[in-house]
Amino acid sequence: MLLTFIFYICLLGMVGKLIGFAFKFSWSIIKIAFYIVFLPFILIAMVVGGLLYLAFPILIIAMIIGFVAKEA
Repeated sequence: MLLTFIFYICLLGMVGKLIGFAFKFSWSIIKIAFYIVFLPFILIAMVVGGLLYLAFPILIIAMIIGFVAKEA
């Protein structure tokens, strides 16, 4: 009975760790998708839509952050 209880506690701990890992992994995938896919499409759409005066500063800020940010 006690071993079963300890097993369930350890199992819940492992599942909790896996859920935390899944959230971290999915957040990384979302960030990658945004920076590689969505941001360029948004900037291109802004330029085509005539918002170059707004798209250019966003591009400059994104480039500065890309150069300054430390890679993991």
